[in-house]
Amino acid sequence: MAQVVKRAYRYRFYPTPGQAAELARTFGCVRLVYNKALEARAREYRVEGRRVSYAESSAMLTRWKRGGEFGFLSEVSCVPLQQALRHLQAAFANFFARRAGYPAFKSRKRSRSSAEYTRSAFRWRDGTLRLAKMDAPLDVRWSRPLPEGAEPSTVTVSRDAAGRWFVSLPVEEKITPLPPADAAVGVDVGITALATLSTGEKIPNPRHERRDRRRLAKAQRALARKEKGSNNRAKARLKVARVYARIADRRRDHLHKVTTRLVRENQVIAVEDLAVRNMVKNRSLARAVADASWRELRGMLEYKAAWYGRTLVVVDRWFPSSRLCSACGALREAIPLNVREWTCACGAVHDRDVNAARNVLAAGQAESGNACGAGVRPNGETSSAGGR
Repeated sequence: MAQVVKRAYRYRFYPTPGQAAELARTFGCVRLVYNKALEARAREYRVEGRRVSYAESSAMLTRWKRGGEFGFLSEVSCVPLQQALRHLQAAFANFFARRAGYPAFKSRKRSRSSAEYTRSAFRWRDGTLRLAKMDAPLDVRWSRPLPEGAEPSTVTVSRDAAGRWFVSLPVEEKITPLPPADAAVGVDVGITALATLSTGEKIPNPRHERRDRRRLAKAQRALARKEKGSNNRAKARLKVARVYARIADRRRDHLHKVTTRLVRENQVIAVEDLAVRNMVKNRSLARAVADASWRELRGMLEYKAAWYGRTLVVVDRWFPSSRLCSACGALREAIPLNVREWTCACGAVHDRDVNAARNVLAAGQAESGNACGAGVRPNGETSSAGGR
């Protein structure tokens, strides 16, 4: 059955100088209001031991606007400022529910510059978008159409470190599941090959960061030579950010293509639950692991499988997929990472990654069909055995 999901469509736009100045002021005011409200909440809790509500924060915002020092807050649209308070309220709710850490202050240099407009602060009509306090519609490049009849509930305007402007329109969209497929696949992610499938296919790892490493190093050296606070340093920083943006865009595009193909072709997809956060602590592998972006690949598989009626099975991270013979089930001792092929006592010759993918698929099928939820480790092996 078709399901209605909330989906955000992101487009690039090119503001006029006046629009860019207005949005830059709005970003600064949003950051200021968020930080001042966070500071006030922390002070009240530290001094009086009580929590400040959203209504009290909103009353504070009204007083700040009327005061002489922060009177400039009334020059921008009030809606993004109120949305900043709502985001702070949600951050504290997540903190007290132990879903996230304590809210942090927004930095002008490191935080994402963005502002959210609700329905009362923008006008969407005949394919044009006009924001409050703007004298003309935004010059949006509609790279793909919105779903027919879609009405955006909010509009989020942002500017990335490379100086590019984006507008994000969340809409409700009806998604129809794909026709059932007979195939199932196990996926073993890696560095040499981004993904090795249980069918024996290896999807190469483009290594986008490695390809642009020389260009990135050149831009970073030029940045290091510039005087701090100078206009030339700002220009050099922008060049570095553009190299990073190019790497991230190409990586994301490749991951979308790979995950979409896997979801279309297979009814069941089995992957390993990797501890990427621990892997990047290894200085020898951190750069390559981050460039492969395994966590983003899994995240894409999760939501696409949910949208299109597929089953994603996550196998326990301690399952010894590389050390288990996919032919006879025998478990051998630890295999060094430089050994890419090994022979089992039963005579089967295994490619390390293909064998791991086949074992992941078998474990995923056993796990999805095990109503009791029992583990799939061979011979009662415990998690202390570790190792793939």
